[in-house]
Amino acid sequence: MHYVWLGLLIASSVFLAITLLRHRWSWHWLGYAVMHVVVAAFLLYFINLAGSYFEFKIPVNVPTVATVLILGAPGLLMLIGLKVVLF
Repeated sequence: MHYVWLGLLIASSVFLAITLLRHRWSWHWLGYAVMHVVVAAFLLYFINLAGSYFEFKIPVNVPTVATVLILGAPGLLMLIGLKVVLF
């Protein structure tokens, strides 16, 4: 049964990639998304760089980058607040 789900996942991913990459506007959308991921990672990196003076670090991993990616600056402030309050 696992092979059925894996095959369905692979087939749907291939069809999604074909659909998205066929149109010119999808390349702009893909570049826009990649740019936002890179900016979110750099923001976390610079917070860690500045926070190293105060021994303050936020891990740069998928959940933290996704939080900053989706929420932007308020998400970064939320991560900083959670780190200060909880840890």
